[in-house]
Amino acid sequence: MAILKAAEIRKLSLEERNKKMTDLQLQLIKFRSKILTGGQLESPGQIKEIRRTIARIKTINHEDMLKKTNG
Repeated sequence: MAILKAAEIRKLSLEERNKKMTDLQLQLIKFRSKILTGGQLESPGQIKEIRRTIARIKTINHEDMLKKTNG
């Protein structure tokens, strides 16, 4: 899955963001289980990038929530 930048995430609706986050979380679980079973990833940096993208989505969701409550 491609890494999403903040500008790309902001263009998505809340439902699309939540869907992307769920997909990324499932992918992260698969990668972690693959490592635990003794396998290797094609690119070890994938886990880091997925975690960062999930954090970006959560941050933008939180920002939107604050905008709605404050004005």
